[in-house]
Amino acid sequence: MDKITRMKELSQVLREAGKAYYRDSREIMSNLEYDRLYDELAALEKETGIVLAGSPTTQVGYQVLDELPKERHETPMLSLDKTKNVEDLKTFAGNQKVLVSWKLDGLTVVLTYRNGELAKAVTRGNGEVGEVITENARTFQNIPLHISYKGELIIRGEAVISYSDFEKINEEIGDADARYKNPRNLCSGSVRQLNTEITAKRHVRFYAFALVRAEGADFENSRMKQFLWLAGQGFDVVEHKEATADTMERVVEDFAGRISGFDIPSDGLVLTYDDIAYGQSLGSTAKFPRDSYAFKWADETRETILQEIEWSPSRTGLINPVAIFDPVELEGTTVSRASVHNLSILKALELGIGDRILVYKANMIIPQIAENLTRSGNLPIPRTCPVCGGPTKISAANDAETLVCTNPDCQAKKIKAFTLFVSRDAMNIDGLSEASLEKFIAMGFIHEQADIFRLGEHREAMESMEGFGEKSCKNLLESIEKARDTTLPRLLYSLGIPNVGVANAKVLCRAFDYDLEKLRNSTPEELAAVDGIGPVIGEAIADYFQDEKNRAALEHLLKEVRIAVPRDDTPQILAGQTFVITGSVEHFANRNELKAFIEARGGRTAGSVSSKTSCLINNDTASTSSKNKKAKELGIPILSETDFLNMVGELDEKE
Repeated sequence: MDKITRMKELSQVLREAGKAYYRDSREIMSNLEYDRLYDELAALEKETGIVLAGSPTTQVGYQVLDELPKERHETPMLSLDKTKNVEDLKTFAGNQKVLVSWKLDGLTVVLTYRNGELAKAVTRGNGEVGEVITENARTFQNIPLHISYKGELIIRGEAVISYSDFEKINEEIGDADARYKNPRNLCSGSVRQLNTEITAKRHVRFYAFALVRAEGADFENSRMKQFLWLAGQGFDVVEHKEATADTMERVVEDFAGRISGFDIPSDGLVLTYDDIAYGQSLGSTAKFPRDSYAFKWADETRETILQEIEWSPSRTGLINPVAIFDPVELEGTTVSRASVHNLSILKALELGIGDRILVYKANMIIPQIAENLTRSGNLPIPRTCPVCGGPTKISAANDAETLVCTNPDCQAKKIKAFTLFVSRDAMNIDGLSEASLEKFIAMGFIHEQADIFRLGEHREAMESMEGFGEKSCKNLLESIEKARDTTLPRLLYSLGIPNVGVANAKVLCRAFDYDLEKLRNSTPEELAAVDGIGPVIGEAIADYFQDEKNRAALEHLLKEVRIAVPRDDTPQILAGQTFVITGSVEHFANRNELKAFIEARGGRTAGSVSSKTSCLINNDTASTSSKNKKAKELGIPILSETDFLNMVGELDEKE
């Protein structure tokens, strides 16, 4: 292949990767692979003296989406030239003092303040045109909405979501396939939300890394003093240290030593001259400013032997390849597994059992395969699903080939149902995560709900699995034993019958006197007559219990559990009424406790106000929230907790 053809090919591949990363917030190749291809293209351009139109070495970012208003930046936001060599940093510093700071991995945002108030927030976009996200920025966790400085202030910074917040948000998503891949993708989607309420719940934080303009302020020609001034105005400033060519190695080592425990995503460091005038005098290239330089971590790689490809099925039917290799030490921990993501990557690496491979941790955290030194390519693609034995097929989507199980009854596709079954409001089996369920399903331990109560039969195999040991296995089996004693509403909800949530399960159990036989043998008409159920849900419930597979699975399950008979003589004074709860509560520990209080007295709770709502409970009765407005439009009473408890005659009890 001639050099020009190779340059065209590299440009196309890198543009697609950039499009996926910047516009669609997804990754189709690792950072290591992108950097390798980018460096190859840059070297070819230097060698040939030719730069093709649209080359990623001259383009910055990608086009923004249409959903948010667009605005052109006053000055273009250029990328930074980068290196993985500390010697290059020493050369950059020369005889100047530089500031070394984290290169945070989030979404760059430009903030403008006028008269001491946040006036505008715009994303980086393609470097020239960004998206206006002012209202979303107002919900960031740490942005000052008012500052003491009254002149026009323009600053740049990174919007980020910490690893700890990222993990908490993902834990709340029951569906493993719907979870976010990394904090950067979550942050990008959160910052660019059309619904500010969603942004507010994501705990986005902003760290300033550059001051563009502050009319009338004197920083004595020092970037360090700019940072100190910004901190004095209430901004969180990216962590930074002074360095010279002589101290560079020590400063870089200090940052590198803390990256594994750093809670904010970072993919390297940034160097900027402290002398503002000196840096500005250097100007910029078409793509890079000359006053700053980026340092990306030199990935620690280890050679090892590929022993196996584990094919891991998921709820969507995708069967994902996972590389199992001889354990190696990387960045202070032992690793023996790495996701290969899809067939396209597997084929590109030409993987085969026994191959010598190089592995690394992307951003010093996520194990990846960097290179295959042997490239035997002797790996067969499974023709049958490892869980159900059904036929597989290769599917192409989003520029990638994937392996898919075609069996609609594959147990792996039922992972969402099993996840619901063990959830807190259902059978409440602590310690049985969705990831663990997927492993047990893949091993053939779980085919139906009752099998979860028989996991003790596989104890020895479970204790040898990665992520499980004697103690964790013991705790899980104890939790399973505890879950055998349950209630009928919990059991009914755990079955995953369409539209039978926690509230409907309780209503149905009360309506049929907590008699499961009576409930599961009811006609659609009898079910529809229950308050709040109706014909559609009633028919869905009847269909579920008439299905032979469901009936058999339920019979097996009933042999494993003990259903407590309720003894509840609480007067059903709220029967036939529907309540909506919003805002904070004072007399109850939380809103769920208030919901339970209502349901125990025969009432129902709903998430939104409608014509069927009997009452909206909100301690801020004068609020202008959407729910209050809707209630007023429909003439529905808005009661505080105190008013509500007085209404039901139980205020003294809660006091």
